[in-house]
Amino acid sequence: MTLLAASDPAELDRHWKEFECHPSLTWTRRPQVGAIAVRGRASRTGCLFELGEMTVTRCAVEVDGVKGYAYVAGRNKRHAAIAAVFDALAESDGRNRSQIEGILADLRARLDCRRAAKIAQANTSAIILQE
Repeated sequence: MTLLAASDPAELDRHWKEFECHPSLTWTRRPQVGAIAVRGRASRTGCLFELGEMTVTRCAVEVDGVKGYAYVAGRNKRHAAIAAVFDALAESDGRNRSQIEGILADLRARLDCRRAAKIAQANTSAIILQE
């Protein structure tokens, strides 16, 4: 679920459009926009404090008797819906298992690449500040 929530919505949408067989689903909870409280901590051992709130979109579906859930940052209802369907498909032992595993592997590779680029950029700015 974390991988699907952290993925770029455009990448998730592209995989959905390329998906071989769109399953029939039952909405348990249609995508809803809401807010959650965000906690922070001053250093690793500091006390928790209420940082504020952030907007999230949540969704729950059932695909062939398997439930799928998604909570994504922001207000993108389509992102939450597709993530919930892929979550359910990833939990099932259905005929689309190999395709779902390929999609998740691609999403993980792209997410790892984006994280590595952010780390490299942060390291570059740290070197500049040290000079």
